[in-house]
Amino acid sequence: MLVIHPDECIDCGVCEPECPVDAIRPDTEPDMEEWVEFNRKYSEIWPVILEKKDAPPDAESHEFEEGKMEKYFSENPGEGS
Repeated sequence: MLVIHPDECIDCGVCEPECPVDAIRPDTEPDMEEWVEFNRKYSEIWPVILEKKDAPPDAESHEFEEGKMEKYFSENPGEGS
C-alpha cells in the first residue's frame, strides 16, 4: 500500500491509470474526505517510496478481495525506498 500526501499532490492524474487495482481516486469525488485524511496521516509518518518494486507473488489473488483493510492493514511502515 502507498499513500500520497494531499498537499504535495499536484492533481495531474498521472497516477490514477497507473494504479493496477484502480485504487487511486481524485479527491474531488464524493465521500473522499476520509481517504484524504488517511493519506495525509500516513504520508507524514511512512517512508517515501523512491523506486518501484515487484508486486507480491499473491497480489492477483487479492485484487477483488473484500475487507482487505480490516484483514491486512497495519500502521507499521514498510521498507520504503
